Amino acid sequence: MKALNILSPLLLAAILLGAWQWAIGHWQVPPYVLPAPSAIARAFVGNFGPLMAALASTLTVTLQAFLAATLLGTATAVLFSQSRLLERMLYPYAVILQVTPVVAVAPLILIWVGFERINLALTIVATIVAFFPILAGAALGLKSADFNLVELMRLYGASRWQILWRVRLPTALPYLLAGMKTAGGLALIGAVVAEFVAGSGTATGLAWRIVESGNRLEIATLFAALALLALAGVVIFAALSWLEWALLRRWHESALN
Repeated sequence: MKALNILSPLLLAAILLGAWQWAIGHWQVPPYVLPAPSAIARAFVGNFGPLMAALASTLTVTLQAFLAATLLGTATAVLFSQSRLLERMLYPYAVILQVTPVVAVAPLILIWVGFERINLALTIVATIVAFFPILAGAALGLKSADFNLVELMRLYGASRWQILWRVRLPTALPYLLAGMKTAGGLALIGAVVAEFVAGSGTATGLAWRIVESGNRLEIATLFAALALLALAGVVIFAALSWLEWALLRRWHESALN
């Protein structure tokens, strides 16, 4: 059964790629409209070095933004759990930050930070995109602690920080991990959007390789870069899913099976 679960997506991918390859040859689709999978593979091999360098640049920004969003989101949620007044004051601004289109904010951040520190600007944009899911998940988890356990801890004279450490944070962990799985993909999206906004000559990531390939009508290379982005997103999600399983598998119902 496990082997079937692993092989079935790969089998479907093989069928789809085979159908794609056949359709391109059967209908004689021009390569500048839609290249065949074989052409994309050749473009990937031919541009392996530049594509890998661009992927490394994008993933560096993504990882930095994800870690920053995780630290900031968790810390902010902890502060909100300790002060309802602070939550009422600041949470609406977190929502505003989330719903404001990042494409509109990114040019301002690039100007304020400066193009000479482009990686910092890209990281800030990606952090903004990834911040809210972690904040929302952690805040909900901290509020979901068993009221009876909290009251029992208070009855035994536990401090607020002891209650936070021993009751609220363990309860919030599954919610935080779920938010992190969402934020991982959003950090990658934010990094790509920021690279698009940064424009010609200032970004070295996969987004700029996509723009460059499109301008040159190297559509096979464009698809190769898109495939790398998709694969990077899948790997990020899989890594965070494994982390969730590793941390919860011994005690939480969601990972016991």
